[in-house]
Amino acid sequence: MTRRMSLAWPDARPFQGRDGRPIRILAASDEPDPALDILANREKLGPIDLVVGCGDLSPERLGFLADAFRAPLVYVRGNHDRGGPWRDPAHVPVDAPGRDERTLAGISLLGLPWPGHRGDMARRDDWVAWRQVLGPILDGPLHHRTWLVFSHAPPLGYGDTPDDPYHVGFRPYRVLLDRVSPPLWLHGHTNCSDRPDRTTTAGHTTLVNVTGSVLIELEPPTGQ
Repeated sequence: MTRRMSLAWPDARPFQGRDGRPIRILAASDEPDPALDILANREKLGPIDLVVGCGDLSPERLGFLADAFRAPLVYVRGNHDRGGPWRDPAHVPVDAPGRDERTLAGISLLGLPWPGHRGDMARRDDWVAWRQVLGPILDGPLHHRTWLVFSHAPPLGYGDTPDDPYHVGFRPYRVLLDRVSPPLWLHGHTNCSDRPDRTTTAGHTTLVNVTGSVLIELEPPTGQ
């Protein structure tokens, strides 16, 4: 079943010309949501402005979601996204390994793929994670933008699985979280069975484990 949530977006500019309509994002990762295979269920969800993949879904599944909802797609690869269909770039719909400011007008997107090796074993590599976030952390203009971050793994201490070394969050992501404070951070990868709502908060940031699928409606700021 596709979960639903809404979030007030602090910047009014992306909502100009939308007549008060929210920005609707379908985010998914790790486990294909069988409810989305049924046309009636997709129709009940309504129009989607952006599909976001947070890893460990096949290229075919990502392409299906984008085609079914006739929406642009961005995604990051997860630790299992290697080999098989991932060897051939022709099978990959769209990749967003870095910053993308074109897909959603007025909202800057920052995608962080699995920070590790793409060989037979997807080992964790904190140095790769540091290389991913060093530019955004040092980039002064970042702090004057409103960012939506999506990654496969979460930041250390937020939405991770602390008793599982492989599924604990990444410290460099935690530094990015503390420095940039994006309103929304989407991720997958971690066991969320002990969190029925699958959300955590860190200051002004809402972090959402999108395992399966989640419909997120970004609402304009109060009074807009």
